[in-house]
Amino acid sequence: MSGQLPTTPVARSASINSQQNTIVSVTSSGRKQARQIDGQRFAITLQYPPMTRSEFAPIKAFIMKQRSQLESFTVIPPTESDALGTAAGLPTGTASAGATSITLGGTGTGTLKAGDYIKFANHDKVYMVVADQSDISTGTLTIEPPLRTAVSAIDIVYDDVPFTVSLTNDIQEYNIGTTNLYAYELDVVEVL
Repeated sequence: MSGQLPTTPVARSASINSQQNTIVSVTSSGRKQARQIDGQRFAITLQYPPMTRSEFAPIKAFIMKQRSQLESFTVIPPTESDALGTAAGLPTGTASAGATSITLGGTGTGTLKAGDYIKFANHDKVYMVVADQSDISTGTLTIEPPLRTAVSAIDIVYDDVPFTVSLTNDIQEYNIGTTNLYAYELDVVEVL
């Protein structure tokens, strides 16, 4: 892992999508069979506003340091980084691998809302809360996708959630306009 993507300048937009491979077959009578064949990953596209050379230089240097798709790094998407709920403190979660229901504990207070991103302290994977949770110190938190590995009284990160990612291809391109401003878009995918 080679660090965190610089947070300035801030991307003007972030597109986050969920990639989950499913094999689907439909018979001529309309009967459908579906099966998932691997784990879910988030992919993120960050689009930056026009930048001067000095504004763009730290991003360009950081991307070069990644050696194409070789290295992984963390990205905190703008505007999606903090929970919608009122969560505060140190909530913890306990569940076995494959679970989508997490038993809550710890010293957290407040709420988490459906659509919030969370991460467990011992995981690289980011998960999404899929049902509102009114008290993060007790009860059950429902997430997707299922846990890749077990958690046992592990801290839950709910603000500034870092996605562990790598570049999606070996060619990185930026454009310089006639106004000497740089245009750049970055595509990354979660590393599991």
